[in-house]
Amino acid sequence: MYKRLLKVTGRRVLITLFLIVICFALQTSVLKIPFFGNVSPNLMLVLTVSLSLMRGEIPGLLTGFFCGLFVDVFFGDMIGFYALLLMYIGFLCARFHKMFFPENMMMPLSVIFVSDLVYGLVCFIFLFALRSRWNLPHYLFRVILPEALYTILISILLYPLVLRLNGWLEDLEQKGARKFV
Repeated sequence: MYKRLLKVTGRRVLITLFLIVICFALQTSVLKIPFFGNVSPNLMLVLTVSLSLMRGEIPGLLTGFFCGLFVDVFFGDMIGFYALLLMYIGFLCARFHKMFFPENMMMPLSVIFVSDLVYGLVCFIFLFALRSRWNLPHYLFRVILPEALYTILISILLYPLVLRLNGWLEDLEQKGARKFV
């Protein structure tokens, strides 16, 4: 029983880590090209919110933490800011897990959009406003809203892929459970 649980959990953890690395690589390389203003989509946020809605609190919290840790290690001024921010976003978005229906794409896109706005406002408050750089309208219209719109456009493509991968993993877990019984 424990071997099967370890195998299923290990597979899910490895695939999630693979998704984090792929999303991070895409976000920092290919999608960094300024198509839409001078911002790039936040794929780490899309992955965190998607897995939070599909899997619940603990997977969302852990995915957010590790996505944020990647951003902190490679681009952050301090370790832990983005890890905590994405961890809290993953935890809060998992509250909608019970209302999640895979067929309805509007709810996840709405949650991703609102989460990106919250992400941008929290970054503004802690990275700019506390240093007396109070130019919210400029930051809102030049960074937060364009990034949120660009993130939504990309998540229209990315979210169904994550949903399909999650469905495939759930099918494998159910097949393994039937073999066990």
